[in-house]
Amino acid sequence: MKDSNSNSDLFDPVMAMESEWSRGGGGTSDADFAFAFNDSNFSDRVLRIEIMNDPVDARPDSDACATIADWARHRKRRREDIKKDNGVDLASVPDEQVLNGHQSEVDECENQDEEPDAMVEEPHSGDEATNSNDSDWSMDCSAGAVVRVKTLHISSPILAAKSPFFYKLFSNGMKESEQRHVTLRINASEEVALMELLNFMYSNTLTTTTAPALLDVLMAADKFEVASCMRYCSRLLRNMPMTPDSALLYLELPSSVLMADAVQPLTDAAKQYLAGRYKDITKFQEEVMALPLAGVEAILSSDDLQVASEDAVYDFVLKWSRQQYPKLEDRREVLGARLARLIRFPYMTCRKLKKVLTCSDFDHDIASKLVLEGLFFKAEAPHRQRSLAAEDSASSNRRFVERAYKYRPVKVVEFELPRQQCVVYLDLKREECNNLFPSGRVYSQAFHLGGQGFFLSAHCNMDQQSSFHCFGLFLGMQEKGSVSFAVDYEFAARSRPTEEFVSKYKGNYVFTGGKAVGYRNLFAIPWTSFMAEDSLYFINGVLHLRAELTIKH
Repeated sequence: MKDSNSNSDLFDPVMAMESEWSRGGGGTSDADFAFAFNDSNFSDRVLRIEIMNDPVDARPDSDACATIADWARHRKRRREDIKKDNGVDLASVPDEQVLNGHQSEVDECENQDEEPDAMVEEPHSGDEATNSNDSDWSMDCSAGAVVRVKTLHISSPILAAKSPFFYKLFSNGMKESEQRHVTLRINASEEVALMELLNFMYSNTLTTTTAPALLDVLMAADKFEVASCMRYCSRLLRNMPMTPDSALLYLELPSSVLMADAVQPLTDAAKQYLAGRYKDITKFQEEVMALPLAGVEAILSSDDLQVASEDAVYDFVLKWSRQQYPKLEDRREVLGARLARLIRFPYMTCRKLKKVLTCSDFDHDIASKLVLEGLFFKAEAPHRQRSLAAEDSASSNRRFVERAYKYRPVKVVEFELPRQQCVVYLDLKREECNNLFPSGRVYSQAFHLGGQGFFLSAHCNMDQQSSFHCFGLFLGMQEKGSVSFAVDYEFAARSRPTEEFVSKYKGNYVFTGGKAVGYRNLFAIPWTSFMAEDSLYFINGVLHLRAELTIKH
């Protein structure tokens, strides 16, 4: 599977050079040295690969993993088994300790989460006594016995140009680094991936094409710090059909500085896939409730989440966290450190923000800070809100950026005296109004007056007298028993050239649960005139509506 552009990707982060250690190398990082792979005529070293048995219940060969889900299950079981093992990863010991055999500097073998990856130098004449202790110690601490050995002829300049791991091994300034034989110790399940990786370092291409096998190569490339191969695997995986299993696996790959940079396009694609698939949370409620934290974070980061309001996002987060983290201490930790930043508190209703302050799932100090931030944003002037949203749009949290809510946010001013009254402001963008044609409607978030919930709804409907489409605005009361309310109401809209609110309709109505009242043609003009470029009612692309409600006594 030859790819002449294997190291160039328009979607990958721009890399000025392959790496710090390849400066001055011209185009060598992209050169094809496949002819020199395992050829003694073009090699200056011999790589001795000691292959050990995998831990008990380790992942079988890649061929046995037909799907991403198989690979993930075996990989997870493998990590859990290794955590229980008493083995040591000698790669975690400083190079000079391993290479010089300073056994006294290492107190004991430490448990590690990753597979053993010993790196030792072959003893040479005159130094047998010095190195024998170190060699015995490393074998005793390893997770399994060496079952076979594979040798390859390698070129140290080629490997060093691709990998800081090999660069440090070959250039640490010690006499051991000048030896011709170098030893790597790996598990049997890593053998195929390591051979693919070594071949890639010469040829800039891979022969494997299945997702599980590519993931194995990606993990090997991360271990041996071959960033170009990681980017190559990332691009191939990204171009494969994605599933919920594969997307979650990509998001849960072990993190390292090198890994994070090289696979960023892959993890971004996984986030976009999950956000797109589950943007309607209610439609996939059972699936979403079963997702791990990484999947939920990807969904909540999206601006296109199809939810009624940010209140619904808050309710979902609480429900999910209570199910996934039954212990209050664990739940507070994940909410405070991971999920609270993805809830856009400035777009929650004031009634729900009050509940946040009394919710025991959140740390009180964190809850207070989030609620205050939301309230301060609501109190800002509209132009300042737009400025904050623009500044925040480039961040990962995007807490001031409005989602595409099913129910449009409103700003409400309430009065108790001399009469119970509220003034409600609803802004609609031109594209939102355009999407209403020919028979759509959009609803506002609920607001309250006299203890009852009300809402506004904007419609594109047919004028019954003139038989043309027009813009209508209606006021409704939510379904709540059989309570009746007599309400005076007035609709107004900002209009050019003064840009002041101009009254468009006044009326009064006795509301009962579920009833609505309004005006089918608020501006007394056809839809085409209302949406025209020179329309008097769109100011900088926004339609500004106002409704005043007063309870009659």
